[in-house]
Amino acid sequence: MNPSDATVQTRLDAAGIAVLTIANPPVNAMSMAVRRDLLAAVQSACADPAVKAIVLIGAGDRFIPGADIREFGKPLTGPSGRDVIAALEASPKPVVAALGVHALGGGLEIALGCHFRIATPDCKIGLPEVQLGLLPGAGGTQRLPRLVGAARALELITTGKPMTAQEALTAGVVDEVVGGALLDAALSFARRVLAEGRPLTRVSERDERIRNIDPTLFSDFRAQHAKRWRGQLAPQRIVACIEAACTRPWAEAYALELAAFDECKASAQRAALIHVFNAEREAARIPGLSADLQPQAIRSAAVVGAGTMGGGIAMCFANAGIPVWLLDATPEALARGRSLIEKNYATSVARGSLARPKADQALALITGTLEYSALSDADIVVEAAFEDMAVKQEVFRQLDAVMKPGAVLATNTSTLDIDKIAAVTTRAGQVIGAHFFSPANVMKLLEVVRAKLTNPQTVVTTMALARTIGKTAVLSGNADGFIGNRILAVYGRECDFLLEEGATPWQVDRALQGFGFPMGLYLMRDMAGLDVGWRIRKYREQFRDKRLRYSPIADRLCELGRFGQKTGAGYYRYEGRVGSPDPAVEALIEQVSRELKIERRAIGDDEIVERVLTAMANEGLKIVGEGIALRESDIDVAYVHGYGFPRHQGGPMYWAARHGWAQVFDTVSRLHASQGPLWAPAPQLAEMARRARAHELH
Repeated sequence: MNPSDATVQTRLDAAGIAVLTIANPPVNAMSMAVRRDLLAAVQSACADPAVKAIVLIGAGDRFIPGADIREFGKPLTGPSGRDVIAALEASPKPVVAALGVHALGGGLEIALGCHFRIATPDCKIGLPEVQLGLLPGAGGTQRLPRLVGAARALELITTGKPMTAQEALTAGVVDEVVGGALLDAALSFARRVLAEGRPLTRVSERDERIRNIDPTLFSDFRAQHAKRWRGQLAPQRIVACIEAACTRPWAEAYALELAAFDECKASAQRAALIHVFNAEREAARIPGLSADLQPQAIRSAAVVGAGTMGGGIAMCFANAGIPVWLLDATPEALARGRSLIEKNYATSVARGSLARPKADQALALITGTLEYSALSDADIVVEAAFEDMAVKQEVFRQLDAVMKPGAVLATNTSTLDIDKIAAVTTRAGQVIGAHFFSPANVMKLLEVVRAKLTNPQTVVTTMALARTIGKTAVLSGNADGFIGNRILAVYGRECDFLLEEGATPWQVDRALQGFGFPMGLYLMRDMAGLDVGWRIRKYREQFRDKRLRYSPIADRLCELGRFGQKTGAGYYRYEGRVGSPDPAVEALIEQVSRELKIERRAIGDDEIVERVLTAMANEGLKIVGEGIALRESDIDVAYVHGYGFPRHQGGPMYWAARHGWAQVFDTVSRLHASQGPLWAPAPQLAEMARRARAHELH
């Protein structure tokens, strides 16, 4: 019934049920060809008197996972998703969508256009468009609320989080969850629909879940998420579309959704989010490694150090179903670590983000020990001991003595030279950096640090492990600060200099939060504790180049015992966890300015943002040029996932490209002239600026 090269094949079974199979390798994504062929197949089946019902299924039991990423950014050609859904809804014959593996984005919208939906137990069902700066544009914001209610739809579509098949069944999105062969189950379901003469109810015509909705639901939801959505377009438009679904006629609300979709599609935010999406995938590709090199299986793990970081890392393994040993030096330290882990799980259960049985299952996979010998059979061990070279080297000597051949020996160091740690072992090829971010069980970034002698097998295994435990990995070379903390030092340095020149901590924080950072630098420092950085600075004082500008403000605060939230005072004054501006800090900063003979001036928020981001981008270019980062986009991934850089702004390197490398070069050159060698341009910056200007001329 179809050309052999069509992406949708039709087969008619003996009972008169047309099986429409979507086949668009590798995952049956919704491409232009799929839309075209699916529309033709639906129209043909509807017109064929031999067809009594239609089953829509994906080849390999994979339903549509959303748009084809190979067509991102290309103009829409051929029929739209709305055209296909209109044909499905208009069918005078029952249409059953058989959902397997995933029904996401446009895939779920297609399914919502069908009269009935069944799903396999492992199927993920949702509308994740918001994660790309979009909203569902083929009726998702209109049909889903009609099945699950407005409140549930708001949560699902503004987060983009998928439902399990069982959750979808409970919510009313699918009619059955089926075991066994999906096609057999779908055919059986279609035969029952025909035998029972079930009515063909269109989702678009249902309104029982969206009648008489209290309008405060929407205003309250906006207020609740205002801070998280600061500056973001798509979530705001999603709320407006769902509100319209509940308050306006179908045609009017459906048109509003399309207009909102087009607005989001044309926005700079959408382009930035697509960049991050592609950058995340690119970060996993390591040039120069054999395609035949496969990661080692990680079936068991160990963590050395049961503190906050070590406990969080152990939770990462346990959450992924990997048994993990947790080692510390004393029973008291182990007990404290276990207690903190239990508290973290209890918090997740109380919040509703984790079911109690799942928490109990994870806890049962974490076993404490005082003996290195207990770790010997683990496939990987992550050291999370005190940040001191002598301490870490001693840990690695012990691990080298007991770990089985082939085990990966990873260090969570954030500042120390991994080559020196590897040097105390007899297996430097298996030593690697695995820099988790705190809290480790929450933060998505894992900086994988390749030391001088780390072998390719260890790199591939650690990068693959990151995916297994739900992390986004970025590969870094072994250099001071790796990628993230090296740029953070520059970011912090410029903020401190801006304080000396006329800004206040609360103004800097306000400017950064206005750009989209969830928390300003000084609030973040106060939360982390100022004494940690002070200790590191005091150690590094012996190595510091005294000719370079240095801000003493943070040291002065620490000398006064102002260590942040935990002491009730840092850059801010605290009542509990709520910080407020402190005139004493402003006076201290002004005193530093006088001592340094810096004339204070009014500094605007835009200047703060541009100076900080320009410094980050310039340092990022140096890091790429030195081979520490593989590519500019890896820096964006690291900053989005590890340092709170607003995802919808794309990352510091993406910002610089959008801002214009010529503008970045001009700013760096001006500041280099006025501020000195700390603003030396990256070697490749002048050439990038020249190319950017040449491109503008053409």
